[in-house]
Amino acid sequence: MKIAIIGTRGIPNYYGGFEQFAEYLSVGLIKKGHDVTVYNSHFHPYKQSEWNGVKIVHCYDPEEKIGTAGQFIYDFNCILDSRKRGFDAILQLGYTSSSIWGKLLPKDAMVFTNMDGLEWKRTKFSPKVQKFLLKAERWAVKMSDYLISDSLGIKDYLHNKYKIDSTYIPYGAHLFHDPHISKLAKYDVKPYNFNMLIARLEPENSIEVILDGVSDATDKKTFLIIGNHKTKYGEYLKAKYKEVSNINFFGGLYDIEALNNLRYYSNIYFHGHTVGGTNPSLLEAMASSALICAHNNPFNRYILGEDSLYFTTREDVAEILNSTSKESSSTGLMVNHNRIKIEKYYSWQKIIDSYEELFLSKLNTLQAFKHKSVL
Repeated sequence: MKIAIIGTRGIPNYYGGFEQFAEYLSVGLIKKGHDVTVYNSHFHPYKQSEWNGVKIVHCYDPEEKIGTAGQFIYDFNCILDSRKRGFDAILQLGYTSSSIWGKLLPKDAMVFTNMDGLEWKRTKFSPKVQKFLLKAERWAVKMSDYLISDSLGIKDYLHNKYKIDSTYIPYGAHLFHDPHISKLAKYDVKPYNFNMLIARLEPENSIEVILDGVSDATDKKTFLIIGNHKTKYGEYLKAKYKEVSNINFFGGLYDIEALNNLRYYSNIYFHGHTVGGTNPSLLEAMASSALICAHNNPFNRYILGEDSLYFTTREDVAEILNSTSKESSSTGLMVNHNRIKIEKYYSWQKIIDSYEELFLSKLNTLQAFKHKSVL
């Protein structure tokens, strides 16, 4: 198959979840013998035309100059380019800035769209933007040949709202087997004597609720925040908690080995995401033997079940910080159960196999239909 992946800033990953997903999936499909192209922003640090066998096409992206509006132009450029390359399948990761160009997608390619989360519910957006995103969701449903849900919650939502059946394929993670205490030195933390979160610093990720709880707690272990804080909201958070001495804004970190070791040796790993499907950082925390405290919502409970601590309020966070140790036997059971889930349901090989199976089955069905029509 000749497959394209659009909707990310590109690979290798320097940005976030979708980019990491595109990285693992594209390389996995290459190893299975497919021809895979990933579209990269022209300002992506990697400038070559191939990476680990994956073809890279750089398209002009003015996001750095004009902000979010640049994403629409970038997606437009990617879609225009895809029209001349003869792809069998195009996988769209998300729809926020691409669905307005849905009619321009090549007619001879089958379009699969990973619907991601409920973008129009994100509190960082104004009511006007949320209204647009709901329309964009409808356009994506209409213009795609097949929809993919990375969460059972999203699958249920699409079925209930649009009466459409989507294919459930979650994200994946690699089990982490090789921790090294020496990797902590750079971050000035000691094993099981710090708590942490990894997230984009945005309101819907419960950052403020978590940090309010950290501020209230009598337990004063270092709290490490990994995520780009050089944003308007990041500056607000740094100003609000500047007097809380154990809160440490580290910034973005994309070294997977460092992240795995930090998660492994943390006391509690907080996951505050409230909107979306299966979040890659949550699976990675499970795979890294982190003791997880997650925001109490259906998306997180679909994945974690009873193998997590849960919070809703700052009081919940403070109480959990004051009373919880990863080294207790009860929390150890939760950690082990989550590793088993990764191996059983969320291994990258299973995810890659599922995408290949979906692409092949739908393309074979199309070919059979065309053959029958000719006869």
